[in-house]
Formats: sequence, C-alpha cells, structure tokens
Amino acid sequence: MTYEIERRLRTGQVAERAGVNVQTLRYYERRGLIAEPQRSPGGHRTYPPDTVTLLVVIKAAQRLGFTLDEVAELLETGRRGHPSADLRERAKAKLAEIERRITDLATIRDALNQVVAARCDSLTHCTCADCPLPYAELAEEQTR
Repeated sequence: MTYEIERRLRTGQVAERAGVNVQTLRYYERRGLIAEPQRSPGGHRTYPPDTVTLLVVIKAAQRLGFTLDEVAELLETGRRGHPSADLRERAKAKLAEIERRITDLATIRDALNQVVAARCDSLTHCTCADCPLPYAELAEEQTR
C-alpha cells in the first residue's frame, strides 16, 4: 500500500505537470471531468499519474474549440468502454462551426480594413469622404 501512495501525485505536482493551476484542477474535479482523488494518511489529495494525461487531453480539446460541457460528454462516451462515432461526428460539427466563425472573422477583417483605409474617425459622425460604416446613416434614420 505504501508503494501505491508513493507513486501517486499531490495536487501541486499534477497541476504543474499538466500546465494548469490548482484551481483549475479542483474545478475539473467538481465538474466530474477528473475523478475525486484519494487522500493520503496526512489528508492530502493524491492522484494517479494518468490524471496528468487526462488534464492535457482536456486542455487540448478546449484548444480545438470544444467547450467543457462538450469535453465532459466526450469523456463520458469514452468511459463507457465501447467505440463510438461520437467523437468523429462532434469533430465534424465543430469543424463546420469553426469554418462559419472563420468566414465571419474574414468579413469583420475586411470591414475593419475598409475603415482603416477610409480613415474613419467616428462611429456616428464620421468625416471621411467615403465612409464604409453604416452607423451614421442609421443614426440619422432613427432621428427622423
């Protein structure tokens, strides 16, 4: 039993190795993303080493655009122990969502480039010759 406890990691060790802070570790524990840790004889939380791997996977999924709720659902699907197309389908849906966001961001980028090129100086009372912002016109329509 002593050997098993020595192999386990304390909270700070897990957080450091996974690149998260202790509050994140405890939050994920409360959310059920990671298992509740055992306690050492001294009352310290102790985690199995694979907790570090799980945390790294969670953070990687977040960087891919998955929310914590989505990550929790994917982890639960994986814990059932049988293969599922769920991850693949969710990844395809996330990819479509990201493509839409990229399109939206490109539109915003183009509009901002027009604002910079036209030298706009105000949202509501722009004095540039060819203002690409519709805000001044909209403001005038609302006051009529």
